[in-house]
Amino acid sequence: MMTLTEAKEFASLWLSAWTGNRPSELAAFYADDAFFLDPGRPLGIAGKEQLFAYFTKVTGNNPTWVWTLVEAIPIEEGFLGKLAACIPVGDKNVECVGLCFLQFNAEGKIKRNEIYFDRTELIREINKYRQSFAH
Repeated sequence: MMTLTEAKEFASLWLSAWTGNRPSELAAFYADDAFFLDPGRPLGIAGKEQLFAYFTKVTGNNPTWVWTLVEAIPIEEGFLGKLAACIPVGDKNVECVGLCFLQFNAEGKIKRNEIYFDRTELIREINKYRQSFAH
């Protein structure tokens, strides 16, 4: 079982890799056969190759977003994390809170990662931002 300190230390490194458009660094945290699910991929993604392609797209589209750990709850083979995100959309920052489920393999790589958060405000702001260019 992962300790609270281990979960916080891992989250600090892993979440920082989500910022700055560094998909290779982010993918390095995942096992070759990892499963990943988030609101953008509700059916999930299996395997590191597909994960890398997705991470390249999502971090490329959001190079300055910042994800931080609010709370960690150790569970068997990993932890649950309450996450906060600050996502720039045009000149506005969208703040959201979500839940993240992480399980690790014996080598310490992420084997399962599920992220859940409400994207309603984010999608609304993206649409408003895009419409501002359409006029």
